[in-house]
Amino acid sequence: MTDTGTTGRAGLPERPSLDGLEDKWARTWQEEGTYAFDRSKERSDVYAIDTPPPTVSGELHMGHVFSYTHTDTVARFQRMRGKTVFYPMGWDDNGLPTERRVQIVYGVRCDPALPYDPDWQPPAEPPKQALAISRRNFVELCGRLTVEDEKAFEALWRHLGLSVDWDMTYTTIGRRSQAVSQRAFLDNLARGEAYTAEAPTLWDIGFRTAVAQAELEDRDKPGAYHRLRFHGPDGPIEVDTTRPELLPACVALVFHPGDERYAGLTSVRTPYFDVEVPVYAHPMASADKGTGIAMVCTFGDLTDVTWWRDLQLETRVVLGRDGRFLPDRPAGVSEAAYRDFAGLTVNAARREIVRILTETGDLLGEPTPIVHPVKFYERGDSPLEIVTSRQWFFRNGGREPELREQLIARGRELKWFPDHMRHRYEHWVNGLTGDWLVSRQRFFGVPIPVWYRLDNAGEPDYAKLLIPDESALPVDPSSECPPGFDESQRDVPGGFTADPDVMDTWATSSLTPQVVGGWHGDDDLYQRVFPMDLRPQGQEIIRTWLFSTVLRSHLESDVLPWSTAVLSGWILDPDRKKMSKSKGNVVTPMDLLVQNGSDAVRYWAANGRPGADLAFDPAQIKVGRRLATKLLNASKFALGLGAGEALRQPVTEPLDRAMLARLATVVTTATEAFDRYDHTDALQATEAFFWTFCDDYIELVKERAYASGPAADSARAALAAGLSVLLRLFAPFLPYVTEEVWSWWRYGSVHKSTWPTVYELTRVAGEGDAGLLDLAGEALRQVRRAKSDRKLSMKAEVPLAEALGPAELLDRLALVESDLKSAGRIAKLDTLPGRTPELVIACAF
Repeated sequence: MTDTGTTGRAGLPERPSLDGLEDKWARTWQEEGTYAFDRSKERSDVYAIDTPPPTVSGELHMGHVFSYTHTDTVARFQRMRGKTVFYPMGWDDNGLPTERRVQIVYGVRCDPALPYDPDWQPPAEPPKQALAISRRNFVELCGRLTVEDEKAFEALWRHLGLSVDWDMTYTTIGRRSQAVSQRAFLDNLARGEAYTAEAPTLWDIGFRTAVAQAELEDRDKPGAYHRLRFHGPDGPIEVDTTRPELLPACVALVFHPGDERYAGLTSVRTPYFDVEVPVYAHPMASADKGTGIAMVCTFGDLTDVTWWRDLQLETRVVLGRDGRFLPDRPAGVSEAAYRDFAGLTVNAARREIVRILTETGDLLGEPTPIVHPVKFYERGDSPLEIVTSRQWFFRNGGREPELREQLIARGRELKWFPDHMRHRYEHWVNGLTGDWLVSRQRFFGVPIPVWYRLDNAGEPDYAKLLIPDESALPVDPSSECPPGFDESQRDVPGGFTADPDVMDTWATSSLTPQVVGGWHGDDDLYQRVFPMDLRPQGQEIIRTWLFSTVLRSHLESDVLPWSTAVLSGWILDPDRKKMSKSKGNVVTPMDLLVQNGSDAVRYWAANGRPGADLAFDPAQIKVGRRLATKLLNASKFALGLGAGEALRQPVTEPLDRAMLARLATVVTTATEAFDRYDHTDALQATEAFFWTFCDDYIELVKERAYASGPAADSARAALAAGLSVLLRLFAPFLPYVTEEVWSWWRYGSVHKSTWPTVYELTRVAGEGDAGLLDLAGEALRQVRRAKSDRKLSMKAEVPLAEALGPAELLDRLALVESDLKSAGRIAKLDTLPGRTPELVIACAF
């Protein structure tokens, strides 16, 4: 092992303390570039991490501290193993969460029809009635707020001690990210992997935007089955539905092919609206659900979309993007019947149709209350509707079996920790029902980089796209013109119009390896870091971030974006419920970090294994602080004995060699654990040995170490070797206290020193008997217990002690007799072999 860096030895403090270590060392690390990426290294010497960019729309919570600490332990381990670690931090600041936060904080809303006001400033206090501002003013306000949020996030991460290279920080809305995202989009478009289409899409009426399949969640909501009477050629046909208000959008009835009740039925007429609709057999219909025949509307749910597509049905759209019934009747429905529904909300339309059908006798019986899962946008407050709109899609295997199988194969090529998480990935890929909808009808995001020609009537020709030059990226089509056009031709017949949408935030986040790696911007960096080594992330975004990143890299480069994925578990509250902002049970970390110290909080976090949930436990944080404090004090004590000057000196005494032999097994265990991304095993093995080192070994040898001569030299050399290794084993978990102690007696940073090896221990101590440390520790504990039972001080003299046990055991005990007698204050120690099957130390007072 060699010292590194330039920081000189600080010497032993009079009263070591954990207080203030974060400010001291965070500043030093930044000033000295301790964690700076060395881009002169070849790819084989680089360990590249695709770090999750946290969403900048609120506060970081203990779940973030939990998972990001795990990643940091890996980064620190790899750095000590000799890698130059590529470890940037990003901020995910575009998309709906940021827009909502801006609306709340400033009391504004975006109106794209308004002109830009360069002098506009937000009011000092948000007004009760939201102010309408232009799109450009709104986007500028989003940028202003995210800058402030990012400063707070960075301050917390620095305090926690993440070994990030802060000079490589990026944002998902920055110009670099926009250029990469738009270039990849254009590449997808050129290869036929991106396309625009008018299609039924899930729609959030609150956010007024389309939503992708990956952003859905089911929430149980009350509803009711309404039994409607349709009119068949041979009599009434009864149909159960939870969406009676969509009766004017009905385009067919479907039944299961094996259901003989409806065989031969080809058409019926709808109640009240009196529209003739076909009747078809379809395998997705359930003969044992309700009356066995279902109403197909355009569109009530995703099953309606499947039936509409499979059976090539007509389209009768009644719902608009605002969640209200459209003013104009759908094709085939009479104006008189539809007139009273125009402009109604879904709930109002449901009440109206129930009233009407009750009067006509076509509502049979009372509605049957149910609780059923309803689709919501994961960040939304209202049930999703399905509206027909023009959107952009990426091919993702949802409709192409060959691509689906390729993505499954990519998942099996990836190394997963824990391995069972791969099944969640495969379940998602196999469950895809359509392509990835990537356009959003929002404002603060990466613009779709296309324009459309307008025909002589001023209508867009979606087959004639106008594409920017790659050298011009990033572009904002709403304020920039396509090549060959000028502003006077915008939105006029024969001219052009901009695509008004932005990309889904995942369409940019799925390119984080390319964004941070310098794709098409810094080829030298890109070849050193891509494909990357590690993707750490939460298990709940396998379907979004992990899958989408695999997809984009597969399509663009025909490789995995990284070789390994490590998935974190969830943080649970004391009632074992998942912490989440929506449940209001999250704990914010800064106060805990200040009160207990970052090392203590990191210790708690590191006790959670990859993929496993961990309960938030303040008591465990206190254990971590006690450990860090003990490391300070035990290190000062050992160094005060002169250990600091004895490093790499030969270790000759049996007990000293035993301690280092035991420590060698810990080094092996910790190294193997980190190699399999099990930081918890590494921490627990190191911590268990540390307490043995303090409670047993130091107590056994301190009298000898105070003395002089070869035996004393051996003790000090062993203490030095043991402390050096322990500091480095703890360094990934407790970066502040280990750096502080290291500075007392070593040059440079512990975090740039080499990871400990078995060789460095055997080099100074040879092959020791690790069991001898356990034997000596057990003997000392029995002496202590005897004193405790008699309520004597641990410093009390023991005039006579007798050691009983097997002869071979007592022969080994004789090797450490001098240290045992000193530590136990034993005047005389007699050995009585063969009296007991196990070691017994009997003390006479």
